[in-house]
Amino acid sequence: MKNSIKVERAIKNITQDELAKLAGVSRQTINAMELGKYVPSTVLAMKIAKVFDKKVDDIFKLEDTD
Repeated sequence: MKNSIKVERAIKNITQDELAKLAGVSRQTINAMELGKYVPSTVLAMKIAKVFDKKVDDIFKLEDTD
């Protein structure tokens, strides 16, 4: 699963740590998602989308291999 978390963070000018606090997870979880090493739960994906005022599928994209 691809995501645009890093891009969205840059647009909003927030750090991984700030996003983690807003989403209720660790900075390491945000980092792992940005690197494509962790696929978030539906609830976490929704929390992140809410922080960026976007729809979940605007941030997270399924790949053919998913």
